[in-house]
Amino acid sequence: MARQTCLTATGRGLRIAVAAMLLLGLASAGPAAYVLCQQPTSDPLEGCPRGTILVRPSESVQSAIAALPRDASPQVILILPGHYTEQLDVKRPGPTALLGQTAHPTNRKRNRVRIAWAAAVVKGGHADAASTAVLTVAPVLGARRAAPADDFYGCKRFSAYNIDFSNDYAHSAVGPSLVVSLTYANAGFYWCGIYGYQDTAPGLADAHAGFGTAWLQNVDITLRGCGGGITAWKGQSTSSANKYGVYVSDSRVGAANASVGAAIAATCYLGRPWNDLHRSVFFNTWLDGSIAPAGYSTWNNAPSGAPGSRYGIGTFMAEYGGKGPGFDLRGRQAGRVTRVLTSDEVGPYRTPEHVFTTWKGEQPNIEWIDPAAYIW
Repeated sequence: MARQTCLTATGRGLRIAVAAMLLLGLASAGPAAYVLCQQPTSDPLEGCPRGTILVRPSESVQSAIAALPRDASPQVILILPGHYTEQLDVKRPGPTALLGQTAHPTNRKRNRVRIAWAAAVVKGGHADAASTAVLTVAPVLGARRAAPADDFYGCKRFSAYNIDFSNDYAHSAVGPSLVVSLTYANAGFYWCGIYGYQDTAPGLADAHAGFGTAWLQNVDITLRGCGGGITAWKGQSTSSANKYGVYVSDSRVGAANASVGAAIAATCYLGRPWNDLHRSVFFNTWLDGSIAPAGYSTWNNAPSGAPGSRYGIGTFMAEYGGKGPGFDLRGRQAGRVTRVLTSDEVGPYRTPEHVFTTWKGEQPNIEWIDPAAYIW
């Protein structure tokens, strides 16, 4: 059964190699206009919104992005099947959609567009993880501010459909090697694949790392090994209430294959706190035997509250409705870092509508999520 990938993120700075405001989620398909545009026909632009830019395998996706006006107008780019080796950088504020051409828009495994790059933070190489990403959506590269002004915020509605993004630097976790880097942007990924080895979704260490808000629904999180945690989040104090964090709903976590599963059995953690305001929740998610009995861990596996643990009164690492061989209620209780929530406790976090806010703290902030793709 094909599982849709829908990743949505928003807020300050999300770096995932799945992570600003980010959504990966449920969908039946994208908007009708996009589905018609994605269908292979003799005229590739048949059925596409007026003004759609076509990119062929011999051409550059980034060149098409750079040609878009730096304004609030909606823009669409249709990418024909092929392998594109390049980095993408989206700075424009207006709605921007990248569509991978496919006859199967609700089957991620049949995606035909792959965009890849190979970069990591290693000695003699990149010094900043932001420069390693395959895709960056931010007002400027490596944007960092405590609170953005309206004119500084980047793309308010970025979306990608049926595209695989991959950082191919190394088949091991050698250093931060991002696939997607989002800062001060709202981004949704629908039926996409996000692949890498560190700070990325199917990876080895800190697959979903950053700060801001990310919602992942109906995704496959594939473990190629264990290191750090599946989530590593940095919370932030703000003048208004926020729910910054990473939320994984109705998904599946498991080893890449049987040999990997045997090697990492009961050793992988759901997450660890980047700081003591880490927030993450796994809802109704199936876990294979790779997951450690304790569920989550502190930063350095020290007891909670000990120096270097990064675990404090504001740390919120939780599960609700866990299932599969990797969910061990007694182990969670004995570990004393994972909160197993009741139906009342999970209520304030249960849907994207509950967790996404504007940078000013206004809620809900969901108009940038594709209403045709996400099932509320």
